[in-house]
Amino acid sequence: MALLKVKGTEAETSATAPRTPKKDSLGRSYGTGRRKNAIARVWVKAGTGKFVVNSHKLEEYFPRSTLHQIVNQPFAVINMQDKFDVFCTVKGGGHSGQAGAVLLGIARALDQFDPEYHTSLRKNGLLTRDSRVVERKKYGKRKARRSTQFSKR
Repeated sequence: MALLKVKGTEAETSATAPRTPKKDSLGRSYGTGRRKNAIARVWVKAGTGKFVVNSHKLEEYFPRSTLHQIVNQPFAVINMQDKFDVFCTVKGGGHSGQAGAVLLGIARALDQFDPEYHTSLRKNGLLTRDSRVVERKKYGKRKARRSTQFSKR
């Protein structure tokens, strides 16, 4: 199926126009991240590596080192550790879901901050939302798929 290109259409102008950074008056870029039931609102600005999650330091809010690695993954991909200040609020879900939500929020905020980061973030799969959620429980079952134990007598 061939795609027709018509000059002056909205599709063509958006594809050919260079993307511009989106920052507010304080020099911050915003990104929303979601994972399982967790939702994170993330603001990123150029700075010294300060990281605040729900008014706590990163180490206080996410005590496990694996969660620190998950959250800092976008900065490692673009080789900019300790070059950005991050302020985020996150609610819902557990620690793992919240860390995944913050990861996606940071990646989207960095994409807004500087569009040159887009290709490296996209190649590493950091701009894609993980849509997996808990499967619902079905009636007649003990869990989503677990049946009751069979009894012959």
